[in-house]
Amino acid sequence: MSVKSFTSVAALVAVTSTVALTSTAHAQWTVTNLHPAGVTHSFAYAASGGQQAGGARVGGEHRARLWSGTAASWVDLHPADATYSIAHAAGGGQQAGYAFVGGAYRASLWSGTAASWVDLHPAGATRSRADAASGGQQAGRAVVGGLERASLWSGTAASWVDLNPAGATYSGAQAISGGQQAGWAVVGDAYRASLWSGTAASWVDLDPAGSTSSKALAASGGQQAGSAYVGGVRRASLWSGTAASWVDLHPAGATWSEARAVSGGQQAGYAAVGGTVHASLWNGTAASWVDLHAFLPAGFSSSQAHGISSDGVNTYIAGFGYNSVTGRTEALLWVYGCPGTGSGACSRADWNEDGVIDFNDFLAFLNDFNAQDPCADLNQDAVVDFNDFLVFLNLYNAAC
Repeated sequence: MSVKSFTSVAALVAVTSTVALTSTAHAQWTVTNLHPAGVTHSFAYAASGGQQAGGARVGGEHRARLWSGTAASWVDLHPADATYSIAHAAGGGQQAGYAFVGGAYRASLWSGTAASWVDLHPAGATRSRADAASGGQQAGRAVVGGLERASLWSGTAASWVDLNPAGATYSGAQAISGGQQAGWAVVGDAYRASLWSGTAASWVDLDPAGSTSSKALAASGGQQAGSAYVGGVRRASLWSGTAASWVDLHPAGATWSEARAVSGGQQAGYAAVGGTVHASLWNGTAASWVDLHAFLPAGFSSSQAHGISSDGVNTYIAGFGYNSVTGRTEALLWVYGCPGTGSGACSRADWNEDGVIDFNDFLAFLNDFNAQDPCADLNQDAVVDFNDFLVFLNLYNAAC
């Protein structure tokens, strides 16, 4: 650290010891209603690369949908000849889900249009579905030989891999990231959160000590998220590849909770609070819980978050809520905007965007730092810690 930085440390510490700081984080939340005109209900289940995937009910028919951040941007992914379709995942410009075609539910893959539909249904399967997409691979489940099996594809039906572990009654893969698949397997009459690395033999049991049932529902960057029943309560859960790594995300005061998505060290899902289901966000701990439902307009009686992604500046969370005013479920997009207009640390540290990093920015940064707010993650390592404090001090008095 430079002499200037050490001087800055001394000066800032001396001044802040006499200043009362509030605990309010600087970043702002905005919510966009993705509900398309003319549909009865809509749902967003995934967020990736500025896109959101899900479905909408139109004239009694459920059709897979894709958005790009606004209600008007919707694209109908419903395949020709299908009577039902839904997109549950998005990744790398692809969407995954399932469609009812030819008398069977069939795992499905799209690349942004209805015409791009690919039938992933394995030979011999009676039904199948894809629930995740990443890196050109898809994960889900298929019923083959009367047994529901966790499944992996690489873009074609013929690429199907059976992930069902030895000794499991049945299983399902719900997530995929970095060559790993996460989901669950029923072993000994209990659901057990599970992790694979491309084969049935690679199965890792993530079920935490004291749990009676658990499922992994999301995966990203070496983390897995889902839920576990511990102490008779369904608790939002986080793992880092082993059962012993389990972290209880259950918020104080919640009746039950579940994490449905993970990205960049953050987790999204929902929790039952005061008898109502609230869309939720975590940053790796139960204490970091953010009630996303609080940012919705009046009239929404419940909400869920199912997808999360980030472009390095903003966080995007896809989900849906029940609007008691309109009497329908409506797809929603929460956007969390950090200060600064660019992706560099200097720009992100300029909280008031006046081109200079000064004491006003320090006060705002310290508020977010104390609150463990992701906007204070200046080095973007998914952890708000002293290293971010040092980054800010090195930028102090700099012109951005």
